[in-house]
Amino acid sequence: MAILKFIKKNTVFCVAAIAALSTCFFVPPDKEYLSYFDWKTLACLFLTLAVICALRNIKFFTIVARRLVLLSGNLRSLFLMLIFITFLGSMIIANDMALITFLPLGYFALTSIGKEKYMAYLFILQNISANLGGMLTPFGNPQNLYLYSFFKIPTGEFCLIMLPPFLLAVSLLVLACLFVKKEKLVIDKAFPEKLDAKKTALYIILFLFAILIVFRIIPFFVGLIVVPIILFFVDKEALYAVDYALLGTFFFFFIFAGNLSRIDAVNTLISALLEKDTLLVSTLSCQVISNVPSAILLSRFTGDYRSLLLGVNIGGTGTLIASLASLITFSEFRILYPGHTKQYFWMFTAINFAFLIIMTLVAKLFLV
Repeated sequence: MAILKFIKKNTVFCVAAIAALSTCFFVPPDKEYLSYFDWKTLACLFLTLAVICALRNIKFFTIVARRLVLLSGNLRSLFLMLIFITFLGSMIIANDMALITFLPLGYFALTSIGKEKYMAYLFILQNISANLGGMLTPFGNPQNLYLYSFFKIPTGEFCLIMLPPFLLAVSLLVLACLFVKKEKLVIDKAFPEKLDAKKTALYIILFLFAILIVFRIIPFFVGLIVVPIILFFVDKEALYAVDYALLGTFFFFFIFAGNLSRIDAVNTLISALLEKDTLLVSTLSCQVISNVPSAILLSRFTGDYRSLLLGVNIGGTGTLIASLASLITFSEFRILYPGHTKQYFWMFTAINFAFLIIMTLVAKLFLV
């Protein structure tokens, strides 16, 4: 039962481990394996996750988000507020962390005003906003952090590539919110939590420190010394709470992608497909093996990082497995609002494919 529970909770990690081990039969381990790993990506991911966990432990994001929710006066404004809190949160703390932090807030807000019937629609739009909001910054999505580091993309160029689809995503989310009625709300203003000013200041400084590492201003090995030592003494739980399964998923997919690139037949096939249409191939790949593995795998076979960036970000919409964040949302919905998963699945599929088709067409016609 424990094994089954672990597999269910860490499905993508287990798939990555099996995929990596299976390729080892074709490419036996040797010293070239060491060249597969992007150590800077792994270090940056660990550091940002650790600091974000520390901020979550003091309820920083929940308190700030609740204060913002109080500003909404009707149901449509509440939707817009929650969706854009998630959207902006994913730009700063990554899409999966944004969902873990803000989905319960959406549940809390709707249950407190008796509007549970909108739960599925809100969760789906929050999920899309997390997947697409993180596309603008190198640290917003794990696949962005990897591609930014792997191709050494200049920060300005990265943001310019992702700005048009980002603005399109904002427009589509606003349009989706127009289907929600402007019903007046009465929200309880009594929240017992208060921010710890000293810890908040320290963690924000550590977060900015981690961002400087992402932007290559500070060497990553310095961060690996400073951040864990400070958190060990201030908030040891933050180090335990890091999503090590996500780090492990990256580790195994580095092996998987590295080995595939050394198999001539696979190299030839994938290179040929990407040469024809990198955007479409990467978008479709996400629907089958998710966006992070797609980014790691396909980066080995193309230098067209512009199309690849667009593809693995847009490709996060679509199927339930197109993004790890989508699985997190489905799991949270099933726990918080049981008995409605079938309705959620079909609504999720319809709305996500609408976003996928529109954004892919726009990217194909105007961005590549």
